[in-house]
Amino acid sequence: MKVLVVGGNGATGKQLIEQLIQKGLTVRAIVRKTAKLPQNWLNAENIDLVYRNILEIDQNELAAHLKDCQAIALTLGHNLTLKGIFGQPAKLVTQALSNLIKAAEKNAVPMKIVLMNTAGNRNPDMDKGLSFNEKLATAIIRVLLPPHSDNEQAAEFLRSQIGSKHKNINWVIVRPDSLIDSDAVTGYKAYPSPTRSAIFNPGKVSRINVGHFMASLISDEHLWIKWMGQMPVLYNS
Repeated sequence: MKVLVVGGNGATGKQLIEQLIQKGLTVRAIVRKTAKLPQNWLNAENIDLVYRNILEIDQNELAAHLKDCQAIALTLGHNLTLKGIFGQPAKLVTQALSNLIKAAEKNAVPMKIVLMNTAGNRNPDMDKGLSFNEKLATAIIRVLLPPHSDNEQAAEFLRSQIGSKHKNINWVIVRPDSLIDSDAVTGYKAYPSPTRSAIFNPGKVSRINVGHFMASLISDEHLWIKWMGQMPVLYNS
């Protein structure tokens, strides 16, 4: 199986690629030209690196990159700088996701999509109602941190516009809580909805555990069927 990874040069994206490789999958990664990548990736037979800005690739080229892939994994995010947070493209994740889906539709073949999102993004179908304080805090976050709104819209695009009845595209939206670093996969658990407030009582999950879960979704058909069309929330055990 070959997986197209977008955002593979990020901290979590690198962990995802390593986990995919460990599971015996082949990776095609679209990365920035200036990305600092692990040395062992540069000549690896099971990693195909495409040095491009994802939003600069047209539909035909994207479709060509996807032609021999069976899954797309997105760990794309905004740089944590003033330009990255408040500059353009404001809808980086949503636009990249939309472009990839349109390209996948051109090929008309079954495609798994795994989108990394955030536990701070609510799933209207599953999550319990927010308290007044959480609603207020979320509204403030949308204004002060535009990338949060981008994450919400990307998830809603899959949930509402693609939904559960698309002929060829199935998806899982992975919602990690506060991300931390770790050198090894440890115990973690996925829940259908948050078990704690992502704003006032956040949990933690390591980037390598997120990468492990996303890679497992793609490679393990039983796990995929369990979570397909859902938005699991991840916490370290």
